Amino acid sequence: MSLNLEQYVSEFSAQNINGEHLLQLDGSKLKALGMTSSQDRAIIKRKLKEMKVSFEKARKAQEKMEKQREKLRKKEQEQLQRRSKKTDKCSSDATEGTNEQ
Repeated sequence: MSLNLEQYVSEFSAQNINGEHLLQLDGSKLKALGMTSSQDRAIIKRKLKEMKVSFEKARKAQEKMEKQREKLRKKEQEQLQRRSKKTDKCSSDATEGTNEQ
C-alpha cells in the first residue's frame, strides 16, 4: 500500500503472502499473482532488493556484535582465571609459610 499498489493487496492476502514469502518473490511469481504491469513488478522488485540489502546489513551488524560480545566474555573469563590462580597461589604460599613456622 505504501508503494501505491493497493490493487494487489487482496490477491497477496488470498495467497497468504507474508514478509518471508514476499522476499522470495521474483518477476514470474509476481506475474502469477496477477501483477500484469511490468512497471508495478519493477517497483516491487526494486523495493524487495532494498529490503534484502537492509536485512543483510542488519544481519551482518548483529553477527559482528555477537562476535564482540563473545570476545569480551572470553577476555573476562581469562581475567577471572588469572585472578583465581593468583588467589590460589597466594593462599598456598601463606599456608606453606605458616607450616614452616
